[in-house]
Amino acid sequence: MEATENGIRIKVLSTETDRIPLDVAQGMQRMVEATQHNDKLTLNICLSYGSRGEIVNACKAIATDISEGMMDPSDITESVVGKKMLTGECPDPDIIIRTSGEYRLSNFLLWQVAYSEMFFLNKTWPELTKGDLVKIIRNYARDRQRRFGK
Repeated sequence: MEATENGIRIKVLSTETDRIPLDVAQGMQRMVEATQHNDKLTLNICLSYGSRGEIVNACKAIATDISEGMMDPSDITESVVGKKMLTGECPDPDIIIRTSGEYRLSNFLLWQVAYSEMFFLNKTWPELTKGDLVKIIRNYARDRQRRFGK
């Protein structure tokens, strides 16, 4: 598998796993298991995913921890919530590229993009070129001052 050869760990982020056909879910699980020890890069695949559902599931997990006496409500912090998200092991994205000429997030990584830099392109994802990506990265590196809410 090319991911294993390149040290890429694959994760599947899904909030509605019951909507994924069984054969697809089994294939995805095999990829996740085969790459779980790779550590050069993590590839998150969002499949049957909705950010609002992810936030609700994180809240339910915290409520369960509280009801089972594993934590106190006063222990809830942004960090605790972030760790309950499907991306809890990953840093928040620095850059979000929104294609198709849309200017909305469409229920995608709503918690994680709080301080991400947004780039909007009037072309579809398959039309994106290496030049487009280089331009975005240069713009991000040169023209942006990250303040993270401060």
